[in-house]
Amino acid sequence: MPLTATAIQKATASEKDRKLSDGRGLYLLIAKTGSKYWRLKYRFGGKEKLLALGVYPEVSLKDARVLTDNARSLLRDNQDPGEVRKLQKIKNKVNAENSFKSIALEWWGHQKGIWSEAYAQRVIDSLENEVFPYLGHRPVSEIQPPEVLAVVRKVESRDALEIAGRVLQRCSNVFRYAVQTGRASVNPASELTGVLKTRKVTHRPSMPRAELPTFLKKLPMYDGYPTTIYALRLLIMTFARPGEIRYARWEEFDLGGEIWRIPGERMKMGTDHLVPLSRQAITLLNELHPLTGQHELVFPGERSVSRPISENTMTFAMHRMGYHKKATPHGFRATASSILNEEGFKPDAIERQLSHIERNDVRGAYTHHAEYLKDRVVMMQWWADYLEQLETGSNVVPVKFGTV
Repeated sequence: MPLTATAIQKATASEKDRKLSDGRGLYLLIAKTGSKYWRLKYRFGGKEKLLALGVYPEVSLKDARVLTDNARSLLRDNQDPGEVRKLQKIKNKVNAENSFKSIALEWWGHQKGIWSEAYAQRVIDSLENEVFPYLGHRPVSEIQPPEVLAVVRKVESRDALEIAGRVLQRCSNVFRYAVQTGRASVNPASELTGVLKTRKVTHRPSMPRAELPTFLKKLPMYDGYPTTIYALRLLIMTFARPGEIRYARWEEFDLGGEIWRIPGERMKMGTDHLVPLSRQAITLLNELHPLTGQHELVFPGERSVSRPISENTMTFAMHRMGYHKKATPHGFRATASSILNEEGFKPDAIERQLSHIERNDVRGAYTHHAEYLKDRVVMMQWWADYLEQLETGSNVVPVKFGTV
């Protein structure tokens, strides 16, 4: 007689293992411990074999019968259900090892050493939150472009266009790594170039070359905090990013060695950035030291010396000087780049001093922080001399010495 759910539920253990048959080779093995196991007895190739179908009650009577039907269907196709299961387990293991999540974590592990800790965390967080829930379990070699697009569209639908772009780029990097390591043959994300919405790029206004002399002459007359003047001067002289100026620490400056070493933990790509210090920059820092040298930060905030000046401090100062919407602190980087290129300095040296890294080039990710340093030392001194000449109104034009 076929088994019933009630009979199975009431069945109890005895001193020895016993079997309750359901027919067609399916039976319930009741162990003397009380555990209940589904088993299917069948013959293949003239040999009697046994297939485990699960544990009751996780696998119900109905489930066990469906599994039996599936096994019998394989037998009719001259396939051994036991061997089919073994092959499936192997395939599942391979798929797990080559899943998008597994490959992504491997890629991230290789890359994070060249990134700052904060940036590495942002990368893995975006993958964990935006990609793994949808593609993490999928074999990387089986993922198609529409699947990747569906993932980034979810991010795009929140109007998080920049995040969507970064997620797509990171997916592309993972697929490229899978191709490079032989786990995939194509990069499906590379087929999605141009599919995401974009916002109109608004570049930060930069100071035109013709207006630079007037600004430099106005700056000493600014009636705000003196440290703000020093911050703007150092910003222009080094054309560092405003955030790099704000968080600068005295310990980073080697005035004797004429170098400012910004540690990798404060740089997006995780590598130190060297800023050659001109004579004028060293003089500025020596003048500033009596004001803030007792603190760790070169430009500490007014309310707390453990925190830097506000990100708006330099911007507000420029607004008060009459440069509202005409120019921004960050824009001095573009001003310096434009002038130095016009003067014939090496474009690669300029880009390296701006800490622009070729992010789509493997070589670029490993660019040494001291690359073009000799050229940059000459260039930074010329730049400081040029600024001094504009401010003082001197007719003496700085001369470029060394390799340019």
